Amino acid sequence: MARVTSNPVGLHRFRPSFRTPQAPHQLFKTALHSQTTARKFRSLARCQTNPDPTETSSTEKVVNGSSNPQDTSASADNGPPEFPNKNINKQIAVVSTLAAVGLFLSARLDLGVSLKDLSAAALPYEEALSNGKPTVVEFYADWCEVCRELAPEVYKVEQQFKDRVNFVMLNVDNTKWEQELDEFGVEGIPHFAFLDRAGNEEGNVVGKLPRQYLLENVDALARGEASIPHARVVGQYSSAEARKVHQVVDPRSHG
Repeated sequence: MARVTSNPVGLHRFRPSFRTPQAPHQLFKTALHSQTTARKFRSLARCQTNPDPTETSSTEKVVNGSSNPQDTSASADNGPPEFPNKNINKQIAVVSTLAAVGLFLSARLDLGVSLKDLSAAALPYEEALSNGKPTVVEFYADWCEVCRELAPEVYKVEQQFKDRVNFVMLNVDNTKWEQELDEFGVEGIPHFAFLDRAGNEEGNVVGKLPRQYLLENVDALARGEASIPHARVVGQYSSAEARKVHQVVDPRSHG
């Protein structure tokens, strides 16, 4: 006893153990639990290091799909609309300009016909009565607003029938035509007198009226009808009493 207690170095070899001995079936459960835990850790490590190939392939498909031309065109179609280029804008501007110029020129051609132009192109009254054609005599004045307004319409009708019908212009300011003013009973202007081939008056139209009245009367004269469809029609006119009488500068003038 004195030898054992006197050897302090060897005391640890005889350290008592307080562990309770386990039965064999408990040892088997412990080993099985350890193996299961180890498998779970290995599976988790495998999932972290090696991702699912199906997920990788699907991701690659999405990435690769963005480079597909069809998908690109579809995405482009869904984008904002493209504006016309400069060439198209220039073409539209040129066409619009040409159309505007055409309308302007056509309007100028109609409005550009004046009473002076009609008078210069008109046939002398004496000649009209002797050439065997029906005649339209217009009494007018340069100051007559209605006369100026109707000038383009009269010009159109004249151009249509000038080969078959005489067109005469008599200025009411000219004292030369005082007898004709009384003969045709001119009280308002413009006053259109329609004469047959023999110089007899078939009717008259006074003032501003639709072109149809003048056109249909002239057409009846050109076809040699016994009467005209509009023999006595009066519209808006200027009073002939307001005419400015002046001396004839050129006695040969028929205006």
